[in-house]
Amino acid sequence: MSVTGISGTGTAGARDAERSQGPWRDAARRFSLLPLRIFLGVTFVYAGLDKITSSTFFTDSAPGSLVGTLNGVRGSAAIPAMIDLALKNPHAFGYAIAFGEIAVGIGTLLGLFARIAALGGALISLSLWLTVSWATQPYYYGNDLIYLMAWLPLVLAGAPLLSVDASIARARARRRRRY
Repeated sequence: MSVTGISGTGTAGARDAERSQGPWRDAARRFSLLPLRIFLGVTFVYAGLDKITSSTFFTDSAPGSLVGTLNGVRGSAAIPAMIDLALKNPHAFGYAIAFGEIAVGIGTLLGLFARIAALGGALISLSLWLTVSWATQPYYYGNDLIYLMAWLPLVLAGAPLLSVDASIARARARRRRRY
């Protein structure tokens, strides 16, 4: 008996115990990131489409417009220079954010370049947190910080299951075994 309490060598025994914890736990571990991927993917696609189809987002003087929002948060942003940069060409900035959200959402849902998509989502969330929701008090009422934290597991793990990335990895592994 080893120090891990499992027969065999300590390291191998620990790895065997870690590998299988029963069919339900194994499935839960494999599928654990899937709900997060679906939520973030759908949310970001929706957010991007909502901006593009909004009747007010690109209307500078309308309530809830991008320009109105940027001007409203400039004094409370952590990095006002980011607001100033966006205000130089707000429509281009708005379209970049909207299409970026759509690309991130689709990449996340499909698991296509999943880590890159998640990094894009994290960067969008970080920029929104440092500008739009920075002054939210208490901080946990602001959703952009929560989105930023939600993206991090996907940045680290990618989309190892039910994804284009996983299909590509399996195809590469089959090719390597043939040679």
